[in-house]
Amino acid sequence: MQIKLQILEKVILGDIMHEINLDKYELRTDLVIDHFPGEESCSNYTKKVINKDIYVEEVSINNQEEAKTFRKKEGIYKTVTFKDISDSQNFKKVEEVFVNTLKKMLEENSIKEDSSVLIIGLGNEKSTPDALGPKSLNHILVTRHLFKLGSVEEGYREVSILKPGVTGETGIETKDSILAIVENIKPNFVIVIDALATSSIDRLNKTIQISNSGITPGSGVNNSRICIDKETLKVPVIVIGVPTIIDSSIIVADTINFMLKKFSYDKNNINNKQDKLKFKIDYKDYDKDLDKDEKKYLLGIVGTLSEDELQRLVFEVLNPIDYNYMVTPKEIDFLIDKLSLLIGHGLNMALHSVKRSYSDV
Repeated sequence: MQIKLQILEKVILGDIMHEINLDKYELRTDLVIDHFPGEESCSNYTKKVINKDIYVEEVSINNQEEAKTFRKKEGIYKTVTFKDISDSQNFKKVEEVFVNTLKKMLEENSIKEDSSVLIIGLGNEKSTPDALGPKSLNHILVTRHLFKLGSVEEGYREVSILKPGVTGETGIETKDSILAIVENIKPNFVIVIDALATSSIDRLNKTIQISNSGITPGSGVNNSRICIDKETLKVPVIVIGVPTIIDSSIIVADTINFMLKKFSYDKNNINNKQDKLKFKIDYKDYDKDLDKDEKKYLLGIVGTLSEDELQRLVFEVLNPIDYNYMVTPKEIDFLIDKLSLLIGHGLNMALHSVKRSYSDV
């Protein structure tokens, strides 16, 4: 979608209309749902609400036209979105939803219960936001060596893992490492775990995306490698990812939008005495917006831009001066530990039919 902004720069250009084409400024995201144009515009979209804090969305991209709209490859994309996994009760519920969603994905890709799997953890374990893949593998129940010894109970699947590291450390391209291992051990399918980028603060560390379209390592930070998919490996590839980083330009743009929401909230609740007693007022989801003239009065022409246009405009301002950093929450260490535990244990439950606890794995 081509976005053109006409900004009246009276201070610099007098009454000359200056046209800015922001189409070339692409916001970095690996989530298909970030590109979702709206439920009414896609017949291949479903949403299942589990409870007020958890829901599952599915988007099927079936042709090149839809792939262009979503800016992603053809395939099935399932996203589990949640608010919190810090306490054990929420953790178990999100884990349960993740397991059921993954099992459904395996069934839809005709993967049998006895099919062998290679689980790959992409990323740099020494860089916390990028360590999701390698750390998740620390919780995986590995069984391939036991199958070779012939001492495995019924209900377990042949599982092996691989931490290929990053090219800067190993000197070997990720794809080359993976291809060599796959050609040697010949798994029936591959699961790849990786940290992703998002263009939504609400989804940062709060969304698990499961897809069958493959993954291009480094694409979230504009450092793309060759795609790891079924075409490359000759076996089905399931990708599990969580967004752990976001462009700072998106945070700046969202701050402007939140500021307008605050102005609207204050305007409509100026005589609300109860608000004056509240220590914290949550206006993030406040739905009574200022009208266009009010926004223009407060912020000029910037106040009239859509959310997408504002994000791209801030990106245009920050990127040329190298201030558009990739950022992550300050509690990322805690979040990566919890998310890797959830994904690791969830994979154990989804891959093996034996009823047991994996809390000590």
